[in-house]
Amino acid sequence: MKEPSMQAMTKFSFAALVAASAFAFSGMASAAALDQFKSFVASTQSAKGEFTQQQLGKSKSGKATPASSGSFVFARPGKFIWTYQKPYEQVLQADGETLYIYDKDLNQVTTRKLGNALGSSPAAILFGSNKLEENFTLSEAGARDGMEWLNATPKAKDTSFEQISIGLKDGVPMAMELKDTFGQTSRLTFTNFQRNPQLGAQQFKFTVPQGADVVNQ
Repeated sequence: MKEPSMQAMTKFSFAALVAASAFAFSGMASAAALDQFKSFVASTQSAKGEFTQQQLGKSKSGKATPASSGSFVFARPGKFIWTYQKPYEQVLQADGETLYIYDKDLNQVTTRKLGNALGSSPAAILFGSNKLEENFTLSEAGARDGMEWLNATPKAKDTSFEQISIGLKDGVPMAMELKDTFGQTSRLTFTNFQRNPQLGAQQFKFTVPQGADVVNQ
């Protein structure tokens, strides 16, 4: 059985955390971003669209990190398919109970119980349950790049991220910025965002590709 490469593990550590959960907002402000986000999670049970992912600034090697792109579909709580198409092919899929990570280059599937794995991760914001405020402190972050922004700071100390920022326009998340504990920031930009599309009953059922190794974690 092949061991996952460092590249694959790096992809997993970010992508498994990436990815609307409802919350009862009772903070200090009632400004645009928080109001837009509250309206979005209240009216959106599922969505699909496309994304581009780019690390802001240069890597430790001094080189710009190439952008990644792909598509996503989700249904709250805890069901999603997050597909990287470029520059590599990888699928992260959750059926509400189990998370599957398929690396095409390795022809390997890694599985783990979903449980509370979303927790204080960026994925909880898009794919999670109705308990967002239990895991994050939410605050207004002003306007920039044509969007209203809010910050979500994880309450847990063992998360990989220091802060998650969400940019909204016309009531829809258009971007997320993820600042990790190493000071690096990645930005996700969403396009063709469709709310509450018709999804098949078996949409999130994962089928292991023929001949793929399966690693249970």
